[in-house]
Amino acid sequence: MIFGASTGMGPVTIILIILMVVLMYFSMVRGPKKQQQQRQQMFNGLKKGDTIVTVGGLYGVIDSIDQEHGKIVLDCNGVFLTFATQAISRVEKRTDDAATAEAPADSAAAATSDAVATSEATESNAAESNATDSAADDEAK
Repeated sequence: MIFGASTGMGPVTIILIILMVVLMYFSMVRGPKKQQQQRQQMFNGLKKGDTIVTVGGLYGVIDSIDQEHGKIVLDCNGVFLTFATQAISRVEKRTDDAATAEAPADSAAAATSDAVATSEATESNAAESNATDSAADDEAK
């Protein structure tokens, strides 16, 4: 016997081999299966109006979904493009029914208040410029 080598496998060696097989199972089988389940849940949760990103980096809003044929139509700034559902990389922003109903009202109120503020600023600038012009006319006389 050279360097104390033994002819049989010890229990520690068997335990290490079993441990390696279990680790390989979890890293090679279990991880991808979990990712696939998460991706399927994402596909099942897609709705019209969701903002998504394709695998090519294209941002768009879902216009229609055809689950039967695995197709999705995206609105990309007025250009409608058809993709396979597998081309979706991630969902950027999900639409909620309550949020969509409130968002137009909030944006309309914000636009109205911005318009009022702009018109008030324009009126005050016009009044200041009229006062400056009349003061200059008085000095010229």
